[in-house]
Amino acid sequence: MQIQNNFSLKKYNTFGIEAKAKEFVAVHTVDELKSILVENKTKTKFILGGGSNMLLTQDIEALVIHVDLKGKKIISEDADFVSVESQAGENWHEFVLWTIDQNLGGLENMSLIPGNVGTTPVQNIGAYGTEIKDTFVSCTAMEIATQEMKTFTKEDCHFGYRESVFKHEVKDQYIITSVVFKLTKRNHKINTSYGDITKELEKQQVITPTLKDVSNAVIAIRQSKLPDPKELGNSGSFFKNPIISKELYEKAHALHPEMPHYVISETQVKVPAGWLIERAGFKGKRFGDAGIHKNQALVLVNYGNATGQEILNVSKDIQATVLKEFGIAIEAEVNVI
Repeated sequence: MQIQNNFSLKKYNTFGIEAKAKEFVAVHTVDELKSILVENKTKTKFILGGGSNMLLTQDIEALVIHVDLKGKKIISEDADFVSVESQAGENWHEFVLWTIDQNLGGLENMSLIPGNVGTTPVQNIGAYGTEIKDTFVSCTAMEIATQEMKTFTKEDCHFGYRESVFKHEVKDQYIITSVVFKLTKRNHKINTSYGDITKELEKQQVITPTLKDVSNAVIAIRQSKLPDPKELGNSGSFFKNPIISKELYEKAHALHPEMPHYVISETQVKVPAGWLIERAGFKGKRFGDAGIHKNQALVLVNYGNATGQEILNVSKDIQATVLKEFGIAIEAEVNVI
């Protein structure tokens, strides 16, 4: 466990942005994490997980601590449910596949989302009608200032749409070290109602889908729309789907009758950001080495040597154009550093 200076983060962010860390260290156990925090109390710190939900626009003038804790295990179970604990450094998709291999249900709709397990509660990640909060029990985290461990329950986390307490009230105060999920052992709730899952299952001639069938369908859909970060730098969906008032939706819908939507409540409607961006004319556009993916307008990409600032500029142009054309503000889901 050695601190390295002037360390390249190109391989540690899925956008593949060349940026340097003033100092860098990877920790593989809770004890190593504690030691690093104790020995470097006065230094500014930056906590790095899978690097899948951030856009680096500058070098990081801090000690970058890469959380690389590994391991997963079943900690309790009964006839219907099982509680599974995963360490923060486990790859999310590999963890999801592991749960499916054990015939444990609840995470299958979130297959192939990039990143590590430890960052999933921060964003309350979700896809195809499910979110982390649906199966989340608790997470354990180390307080950076005191190195004390704390357990956050689902209630403690204040989950919202791509939101949690870790992005607000306790931002930059804790490092998540492990997460516990409650998954089904039988009577699985198969959710195929959202997006193109039903169509994909029909295409694969699946009539009674299993957990694996749903996962395979999600993987096929994502691979058809989303580029592999190893081949083309990206962070998945760059923008959140905006949740707007019913009045604003009706106003926009009157001008654009073909606008799709999902009813959230009596007063709120969710509109697909990808549709707005595509209709604004950005899908497939390229600005130097920064651009918008040809198959999915939600995904901003690095074609090779784009800087984080160049990608950020493209995102701001998209936001301004969508606001002007539709009167709807779209927010970045990605953390801009």
